[in-house]
Amino acid sequence: MSFPKSLQPSQIMWRRPPFAKLRAGSRPSLRGEARRYSATTVAAIAICASLLAAALPASAATWTIQARPARLVNGAPVLFQVKPPAKLDSLSGTWLGHQLTFSYDASTKTWFTLAGVSIETTPGKYPLELTAERAATKTSLAVTHTFAVARAQYPQIKVELTVEKKFTEPTPEQQAQIAEGVKIKQDYLSRVTPAREWDGSFTAPADAAISDVFGSQRIFNGKAQSPHQGLDFRVPTGTPVAAMNAGTVLLARFLYYEGGFVVIDHGQGFLTLYLHLSEFKVKEGDQVKRGQIVGLSGGTGRATGPHLHVAVRWQGTYLDPARLIQLPLP
Repeated sequence: MSFPKSLQPSQIMWRRPPFAKLRAGSRPSLRGEARRYSATTVAAIAICASLLAAALPASAATWTIQARPARLVNGAPVLFQVKPPAKLDSLSGTWLGHQLTFSYDASTKTWFTLAGVSIETTPGKYPLELTAERAATKTSLAVTHTFAVARAQYPQIKVELTVEKKFTEPTPEQQAQIAEGVKIKQDYLSRVTPAREWDGSFTAPADAAISDVFGSQRIFNGKAQSPHQGLDFRVPTGTPVAAMNAGTVLLARFLYYEGGFVVIDHGQGFLTLYLHLSEFKVKEGDQVKRGQIVGLSGGTGRATGPHLHVAVRWQGTYLDPARLIQLPLP
């Protein structure tokens, strides 16, 4: 703590004036001395307190910052909700190296955004760094809140699958098709639209049983693949597939591995992906509502049979679709 030059710590002490300055025969009034020095000390303490208050972050204790679910785990989506102490023009932030754009809910006076934790994130404590623009003073405020991330318990079941040889040992011509698909996904799946299109909770794309879950280990023709990055629904060919939330159709094409492939951009970096479709009911650029039919299920691409594979992608990382469906959103 720093003190003004006129009030250094060494000057704040109890001492009496020299007796030589007292009138002859007079005695000092200890009670008066105590009152005078007591007032001096109180003033010094008040100055120190004001200096300490100035050093603290502005309104740090009045921000309410929450996460849903309360327990964060790797591979899961998260809803951040922020209630500031004053009216703001905008609120943005960073989380695990990703940029966040917040929306404002006037009914609750709360700012919110949807984010996630990659499946590769190790358990630990991570900061949510917020930057706010104040409406009244046109100044910026910076606030940081730390959240703990725990390890999720994903199934360690090895799924033995058999697919056509062209998917595990492709020819040069097929490799060219695969490379084209990779480029298309690199161009489209990393796009981040700051404006939010999703509204309310995400819903299941089909009313059917789950045949495979997020995070399970997959083995095709005896060769281990990366963990399953989506959720599989056990549906026959021709089953209507519904958009999980409102958004814009980013892709509606046939790709080598994905087969009939639809991607919906919900804004703020959130995409939902629908694979192995037999037919499209939308085209690229269409705006869709939650529950709108985007295609029919099938077994196209690298699939062992008819089913619907759904994936959720947030700013380049895959999240558990089942956890997103279960998450209540504003």
